[in-house]
Amino acid sequence: MTVKPQRRRRLSRLTACAAALAAAAGVLSAAMPAGAESADRGHGQGRTVDVQLLSFNDFHGNLEPPPGSSGEVSRQKPDGSTEKVAAGGAEYLATSLRKARKGNPYSVTAAAGDLVGASPLISGLFHDEPSIEAFNKMDLDVAGVGNHEFDEGRAELRRLQEGGCHPEDGCSEEGKVFQGSDFPYLAANVTDEKTQRPILKPYTVWKKKGVKIGFIGVTLEGTPDIVSEEGVRGLKFHDEIETVDKYAKKLDKMGVKSIVALIHEGGSPAKPEYNYDCDSPGPGDGISGPITDIAKGISPKVDALVTGHTHQAYACTVPDPSGNPRTVTSASSFGKLYTDTTLTYDRRSGDIVRTGVKSANHVVSREQAKAKDMTSLIERWGKLADPIADKPIGYISDDIEGRGAESPESPLGDVISDAQLEFMAPEDNGGAQLALMNPGGIRSDLVYKASEDEGDGVVTYGEGFTVQPFTNMMTAIDLTGEQLITALQQQVSGSNEASPKILQVSEGFSYTLDMTKSGKDRIVTDSVKLDGEAIDPDKTYRVAMNEFLAGGGDGFPVFKEGKDKLVGKSDLEALEAYLGDNSSESEPLDPPKADRIKVVE
Repeated sequence: MTVKPQRRRRLSRLTACAAALAAAAGVLSAAMPAGAESADRGHGQGRTVDVQLLSFNDFHGNLEPPPGSSGEVSRQKPDGSTEKVAAGGAEYLATSLRKARKGNPYSVTAAAGDLVGASPLISGLFHDEPSIEAFNKMDLDVAGVGNHEFDEGRAELRRLQEGGCHPEDGCSEEGKVFQGSDFPYLAANVTDEKTQRPILKPYTVWKKKGVKIGFIGVTLEGTPDIVSEEGVRGLKFHDEIETVDKYAKKLDKMGVKSIVALIHEGGSPAKPEYNYDCDSPGPGDGISGPITDIAKGISPKVDALVTGHTHQAYACTVPDPSGNPRTVTSASSFGKLYTDTTLTYDRRSGDIVRTGVKSANHVVSREQAKAKDMTSLIERWGKLADPIADKPIGYISDDIEGRGAESPESPLGDVISDAQLEFMAPEDNGGAQLALMNPGGIRSDLVYKASEDEGDGVVTYGEGFTVQPFTNMMTAIDLTGEQLITALQQQVSGSNEASPKILQVSEGFSYTLDMTKSGKDRIVTDSVKLDGEAIDPDKTYRVAMNEFLAGGGDGFPVFKEGKDKLVGKSDLEALEAYLGDNSSESEPLDPPKADRIKVVE
């Protein structure tokens, strides 16, 4: 399967004349003395040519520079100290990619999922059409799907690919029909349960002047555990290794020997600095998590892995099943970094020379010029969103960290869980006694000075939407004390043991998390209390949470056992109501102390 011509841009194909020239060049190359062809490498028709692979992941519709800690990356300086660097935003990402391509005639740009979904208002309000338009202008060549591409279901994902106006909300701009993506979305391991066929292309082949590189795109097999049931209805998600190997074998039979896998699953480096050497002391020793086992298991036919999902930064070499080093990269999130990988392509074999592969992450600096077409795009969509986005909904006295918090419990997590409890506490709206919030649903911080155009401490609807963009409906369910303790244990065991998902808890609920132990033993059961009283395993408690959690999302199957479910309004409405009732310009909301969960390390 090859890349078909798209509406706006056309990928180069070999003509008969070009093929003849390539063949002639190959003959000349063979006749050259030793070392002669290396002088032509990367620009002519020598034995090898350097292909530039630019990549990024987990953009999540962040067209504007992300605020607060969400818009920072950590860098290690030559003296060993570290510093925070402001980064990200489509205006700067476009500039970075265009500058990087200069002087590289063979350059391909790829992305590893979650380009959209959980997006700020300027993109999310319009079902991420603005972001797709931005990627088209950035000349993105290919993207794999991530779990968030399924937030609105397969039909919406197909619309993002093929174009057309939204079936319910209509056209976002009067008189304009959304054109869809100029790049193929790949979903090799996502099949229709009935037909057993991939719902989108499983692979594509990028070609230029005789160079052929195959791309296979997969998302994590566990996508159904972290996406709403409606979003993945009728779909089956398959094993990443088996799927990539299947299509790598098919590409190899087609004569495509150079293969890159776009995998929306990731790992965690030992240090957070984007320029940390995760191959120290040996290849891949500085990275852990699901991607390490996947990288070690995928066929040696695959030459490089571009990954994502964990929002981490790394450029490592992890040994393949044959023991040979293979590049595995991830570029953080929100467009703050991009990865530049050099793939040395052997024209004679059609394969990548692994020893010639080099890769590094680069900061998308905000100190460079903005891409004018991105600025125009943001201004155009911003004008459509402003009447809603600029509405004040509350006031804060300082930054309230959420996504950027380093501790398991975040101040913004406390605010959100308190808001949900207050919202669902009235008897006619659930009668909740406590509230639990999944940390992955908190997408940003609330920033005291968010922009030059906004008054300090003002929280706008747009900022609230950025923090909670899913429009999850609030629920209240009955859980026994035993089920409640089981839920706390599921934070740190089962599918969450390797990467704990610590629920944010409302005021009055407390417990101790002992990270010196393993699995469910990390929860000190006799420390779990509500309003100072130990949780009674046999007693029934009324618990508020969003509908995603109530459906067992994020690895909490016990919540599906909840009884007497009541569905209320959205989580964003809960936050808006709480800020309206508990803050004012003269008495802004202070950041909570985040002291409800005691952590022993």
